[in-house]
Order: sequence, then C-alpha cells, then structure tokens
Amino acid sequence: MRSVLRGCVFGVVGIGLAAAGFAGRAVAQADYPFRDTSLSDDARIDDLLKRVTLDEKVLLMSDHPKIPRLGIVFSGQVEGLHGLALGGPANWAARGRQPAGTTTFPQEKGLGATWDPELLKKVAALEGEEARYFYQNPVWDRGGVVVRAPNADLSRDPRWGRTEESYGEDPYLVGTLTVAFAQGLQGPDPKHWQAASLMKHFMANENENGRTHTSSDFDERLFREYYSVPFRMGFEQGGSRAVMASYNAWNGTPMTVNPVLKNVMVKEWGNDGLICTDGGALTLLTTAHKAFPDKEHGSAAAVKAGINHFLDTYIPDLTKALKDGLLTEADMDASLRNLLRVYLRLGEFDPAGADPYGKVGRETGGEVPPWERESSMSLVRQTTDESIVLLKNENNTLPLDRKNLKTIALIGPWIDTVLQDWYSGTFPYAVSILDGVREKASSNVLVLFADGSDENEAAALAKRADVAIVVVGNHPVCNAGWDQCATPSNGKEDVDRKTIVLEQEELVKKIFAANPKTVEVLRSSFPYSIVWSQGNVPAIVHMVHNSQEEGHGLADVLFGDYSPAGRLTQTWPTGDAQLKPILDYNLLDGETYLYSKEKPLYAFGYGLSYTTFEYRSVGASAARMEPDGSVKVHIKVKNTGKRPSDEVVQMYVQHLGSAVTRPQLELKGFRRVRIESGAEKDVALQLNARDLAYWDTAAHAWRVEKEKVRILAGGSSDKLPVQTTVDVIDAKEFRP
Repeated sequence: MRSVLRGCVFGVVGIGLAAAGFAGRAVAQADYPFRDTSLSDDARIDDLLKRVTLDEKVLLMSDHPKIPRLGIVFSGQVEGLHGLALGGPANWAARGRQPAGTTTFPQEKGLGATWDPELLKKVAALEGEEARYFYQNPVWDRGGVVVRAPNADLSRDPRWGRTEESYGEDPYLVGTLTVAFAQGLQGPDPKHWQAASLMKHFMANENENGRTHTSSDFDERLFREYYSVPFRMGFEQGGSRAVMASYNAWNGTPMTVNPVLKNVMVKEWGNDGLICTDGGALTLLTTAHKAFPDKEHGSAAAVKAGINHFLDTYIPDLTKALKDGLLTEADMDASLRNLLRVYLRLGEFDPAGADPYGKVGRETGGEVPPWERESSMSLVRQTTDESIVLLKNENNTLPLDRKNLKTIALIGPWIDTVLQDWYSGTFPYAVSILDGVREKASSNVLVLFADGSDENEAAALAKRADVAIVVVGNHPVCNAGWDQCATPSNGKEDVDRKTIVLEQEELVKKIFAANPKTVEVLRSSFPYSIVWSQGNVPAIVHMVHNSQEEGHGLADVLFGDYSPAGRLTQTWPTGDAQLKPILDYNLLDGETYLYSKEKPLYAFGYGLSYTTFEYRSVGASAARMEPDGSVKVHIKVKNTGKRPSDEVVQMYVQHLGSAVTRPQLELKGFRRVRIESGAEKDVALQLNARDLAYWDTAAHAWRVEKEKVRILAGGSSDKLPVQTTVDVIDAKEFRP
C-alpha cells in the first residue's frame, strides 16, 4: 500500500533561486589553476588559497560557502543516519521550502542489527546517490554531498537518549559497520567521492542530560581500545575524511578544542579532511564549559586544535581573533588546506564534466529518480527484514499459518502510523504495521484492531481472535516538543531515559490474559527489561522504527515469508539495578558484555531463527601465530532445521595469559551467511595478531603479547559451543 510522492510535487518551490544556484556550480572556470585536474591536489589547493582574501578564508569555514568572483560554491552538510534527511520531524528541508521524500531505512540501531556490512554498503551507496541527485538537480537544488553519517558512537548505556543512533556497544562491530557505510557513501574511486562521510560524534558523547558541559572521564587505554575504535577504523579502513567533534569534554577538556583532534586523529589516523563543531558548540565553550572568556578566544583555540568548519555563528569572533593576533593567517591556511581537500575530492574544484558523479540528477531525461525505483524499495524491505530480531518463539508460535487463521487482533498505539525520529527524512511512501498485516493476511482473514488506550476494550478484542499481536515500545520523539519526554522509559536527543522498564508491559499482560496465543512486537529504539514478557508471552519480536517498509518487513517475519536472523547489538539488562551510573565511563566497573558480570535478559549478539543451526567445529589454519601475522579461522555450521535461513556466525576471543586486565570476551569476526536446510557451510574468518594487542600507556604503543588465545564461535555471545586455541609465539610493539 504505497503512496509515492513524485519529485515534481515538491520541486517547484523556489525554482528560480534553485536554478541560479545550480548554474553557479556548473560553470567551468578553466582559467584558474585550481580547476586544472592535471595538477596535484596540493597544488590546486595552494592555488586557491593564494586567490582568496583573509575574510574569504574565514567564510570558507561556514556551511555551504560561496565565493562568486571565483565561481566557487561548496557543498553544505546534510543529515543521513538511515536515509537522506530533507524533511521529517526536525524539518531538515532547506529554509522555508517544502520537504522532499527520500528513501528511508530503519534506524541506525536496526541497521546494526542486520550484522551485514555488505548490505549497509548498498544502503549508503543509494543514500549518497540521492544526496548527489538533490544537490545537483536544477529543480531541487538542495541539501549537500557532505553527509553526516554514520554515527560511530558506542551505545554503552541503554538509557542514553540517542541509543537509536548507534550501531551497538561493541567497538569491532560498530567499527566494521562504520567502515561499510563510509565506503558506500563515498564510492569506490579514492580520488572522486560520490558523497563525503562525516562521522559523528567524536567522542564518548553517551549521555544527553548535561551533554553540553559534562566530562566523559576514562583513561588512555579505554580511549584507544574502546571509545575511539570505530572512528579510527572509519578513517583508516573506511576512507572517511570528515568528522564532527562532540559537545562533551574528555577528562575535563572540551572535544571542540581537545588536542586529541590533531595529535591522534590527524597525525596518526590520517584525517587530512574536515573537522567540524557540533551545532552551537563554539558558543558552548563559553556558556556551558566556561573554558574561555568569549567566542573570540574560543574560535582561535578551536582552529588551532584542528577545527576547520563551524556549525555556529562565528565569523565576527574569528575575524576579531585574527585581527588581535590570537590566530595567524598561516594557522588558517593549515586548517583550511584539510577542509578544501574534502571539497576537491567531491569534484567541486573541477570544471564541468570532469567529476564522474557530476551528471547525477542533471541529465534526468525521464529517468526514475532513486527514491522511486523498485530496486530502492526492495532494498529497504530487505534491510527491514534483516533488522528484525526474534527474541522468543515458544512452541513454534511463529510463523503464523494463514490457512488456520480466521481472525487476528492487532493492538497497540500507532499501529497505523510509521513513526519517525529526529534524524529521519520525509517518507516517499510508508507501509504501516496495520497495512502490512492486512495485506499479508489476505482477504480471508479478518484483522481487528485497537490502539490499546482502553485496555478492557483491547482485551475483549483479543479474546475474539485466533491470535493477538500487541505492538508496544517507545515513541521516537516522545510525541512531544524538544527536551520534553513525559514517559520515563522514553528518550531522544537531549533527554536520557529514566528507566528501562516498559510501562506498556501492563497492556501486554492484559492482552495475554485474554488470549494466551499472543505475539508481542516490541517496536523500540532501545533495549527494554521485559522480564515478565520473556517469562510468559510465547513469542516476542523486536524491530526499530522508521522504515518506510516497516509493515511489510514485520509481516514478512510474522507470516514466515522471511526467517528472522537479526541479532542484538547491545546487552539487554534485566532491569535498572544492573546499570551503573550513566556518567561512569569506566567500562571495567562492569559495563557492556565485555566486562559485566551480571546475567542479562538478552545477551549481546542474541537472536533466534525459524530453523536450528549446529556449530560442528572451529579450527585455525595454524596452531601458532607470529605477533605481526594472522590465521584463518574455519567455522563449520549446519542448518539442522527444515527452513533455509541466514545465520550470523560470530567469533570471539579470550586472552589466557595477558599481563593486564582484558575483556572477558571480545568479538573479533562475524559473517551473516545463508544456509539451506540440511546444508553445511564452512565460514572462514581472519584473525590478525595485531587485533589482539592492548594499548601500553607507558610505552605509548600497541603491544601484542606472547600468550595463548582461545577462539570461540557460535550464534550469540552467550552460546559459543565450539572453541580452539592459538599460540602467539612472541611479543611485539606497534607504534602509531
């Protein structure tokens, strides 16, 4: 049940100005050497810096800067965590313009639950193409090709209000998915990018209450081994050259001016690109952190720290800092040289026709725009299917058998609406849960529905049905204004959750009492401590918000057209009592599956299927490994059930002879694979000795130890039935 919003619907607003902006980007200024593609990148950047005035250099640090006398119009930034955002609840449309419908995927937490890097690469590639299309199309002319995605933050605490924006709690998993998304956005050409991947938010910005002034405190080992890992991987393996500094401080120093930006991110990880403030962060240096007497001093310190792009009012302050000698033009040039390298890779220095992505959106010729293609809709549906996690399925309650059903009761708030979060765009169409169930159930099945506001009415409805499906969870923007969230277990940007206890579990109890054949659908952005549900309800399915194919994806799983294989990317505690203080960033106190001694409700990596898998063996290609070597790990898995299905094969390690405290278990490899019924698959993963290193703070180096390492494999961190060991035969230091 799709209602597609055609491009022409929203494209007519402001067309005169749009065409003018488009024309400015298309002009070739061949007489300037910075346009000469035969010159080196550095030569082209140096030429441009010689041609701009000091005032223009200040202007270049703004979003979407323009220097008409040189024919320069550089891209602005656009949100894109799970689809390009040019509308949505936050109204990401350009000022005063109508929103534009864009392909919209499940929330980033759901993208993580797919455990499928190749799929995320496709998702990001489509998003990057749409960013190009809207930016370069003469009718639309909006957005930009610097995309604020992915979010490489780690969801250490489930109360964090922006948990929905994180792939998960494990640095290797989040880093691997960050790499895939960055590669998809930017494309395969290292010299020309389809779009720039701007990772958010560096770093350890994992509490919303007080986020503008609190300090995330932890040692250098945790910085190197945990909090910074996804960002480092994004730079070193993903090729990202853009990042946003977070609001918070690390060990007392605000990230906007923290020396780690230049000392580690630039010098060690090679980010010779864009480093921007978060929105309003320059002002917060004086008002919230109280680190500087005024924005003049704050802006000078930020540029010296590596910031070269401000999402704030800054021009008068930075101009005064230059005039007063707090900053030199050489400081500006050093910072701008990195920023301009991003615009160069996006083809914005090039003459018309030189950029291989320059035709996207410009030569439409009747082509179907990306968000209207059947392939795009299919990709969203596949992603939604893959993101769904089966938490419980007692006595094969699922999948539902259409042939034996006459009546379904569908109960819950907003079952007829696909809810959007703050970073969503506008749907080109949306399939609600009610739409999806009705369509999949066919005309022979009566679908009764109620929003559950009257629990007695909902229970009476459930009693009449062959099966009751109760949909509960959070509202992604709390159904309220900014900074407002009336329901304690809900959260969002700027609001942390007060509890992980699901208030709507009371509705689940009522429905279950009326009809023991109840399926609970937990549609949520966060983990919940649904202890009663796990102990009583026969089947529980988890999915996140925001997919335009939400209803189809859920119905695919409920009715067995797709065997679920999503896996949790975060530990689900049994309740608030298992949580540490939210500002305790020292994981060793017992946080995440890496260090927690508590038995959770659902473990990291957990998820069920409609079939069964047997892990038969795990073996390494060699029993011994050099400290700079690697081994191939072969894991044999058989589908012992009656249905074909995906399985997420997970490989963990344990250090058996380390001289320092290590995690009790660490993910070091995974692969989502399709295995037919009765078939066996040999899944090969690589384990690098260097990935076993710890950070030696005294030596300021990575250290691989001479030790025995246990390798474990299975379908979840709490179910690892096969194991082997490998000896690292010598120790070695690796200096950054």
